[in-house]
Amino acid sequence: MGIRGIVFDINGTLVDIKTEENYHEIYRVLSNLLSYQGVLLSPESVKDQYFQIMKEQRCSINEHHPEFNAVYIFREIIWRNATDFTRRLPGAKLDQLPLIMAETFRAASRFRLDLYPGVREVLGDLRHRYRLGVLSDGQSAYAAKELNAVGLLDYFNPIIVSGDHGYRKPDRRLYEMTLSHMNLAPHETLFVGDNISRDIYGAKRIGMKTVFFRTGDQGRAKHGVEPDYIIYDFGELHNALGFFN
Repeated sequence: MGIRGIVFDINGTLVDIKTEENYHEIYRVLSNLLSYQGVLLSPESVKDQYFQIMKEQRCSINEHHPEFNAVYIFREIIWRNATDFTRRLPGAKLDQLPLIMAETFRAASRFRLDLYPGVREVLGDLRHRYRLGVLSDGQSAYAAKELNAVGLLDYFNPIIVSGDHGYRKPDRRLYEMTLSHMNLAPHETLFVGDNISRDIYGAKRIGMKTVFFRTGDQGRAKHGVEPDYIIYDFGELHNALGFFN
C-alpha cells in the first residue's frame, strides 16, 4: 500500500517566518497594553518575567521534551502583578486578556510571514489525492491564525500544536495523536519537515516515511537518522511522492 496521508511541519516547511523575541519594541508595546489593565511594569520587567515564567513552566513539566504555553505565561504575568484596578475589570475581559497579550506578543515580534514558493500550488493538488495534516511545535494562540493568514487553514485536518500538550517533537505521542486523527497507519503516511533532530527523527521512530525539506540550517545530522528523501524546492515533493508510490 502506498502513501495515503501527508503530515507537514509549519514553520520552515510551509511558511517562511521570521520572529525576534529580543526586540525591545515588543516589550514596550506589552508594557503599555498592560498599563491599561492596571498592571504597571516596565518593558524590561515584562521581558524578564516572560522568560522567567517560561523557564519555570518548562521545569515544572515532567517531560523529556517540555513545551511552554504562551497564554499561561501572560496569565501569570497579569495575576502576579494585578492591582485592585485589574481585579475590577470585567470577568470576560480578564478571561480573554492572556490570549490577547499572547497574540500581541507574536504580532510585535513577527517580521515576515510568507509561503515558500510553490506551496499553495502543490497543496492545492495534493489535497484532492491525500489526507493532509499538520504537526507543529509552537503555540495554538498563533499557529492556526498564521495558517489562516497565508490562506492554508482549510487544507489540513488535524492541526496538532505542541503548546496544547506540554511536550514537543520528537515526542512520539504527538505523531501517534496526529495519525489517530487521520485514521492512518505510520507506514502509509509521509512526514515533511525541515528539522532532522525533531521532525525527521520523531517520524521515523514510529515508522513514518520522511521527506526533509532543506530550507535553512536545520539539517544538522542526528546520529543514525537519515531522511528517506531530501527536497530543496517544495515543488519537488511531487517527485518524492513518486519515489514512495
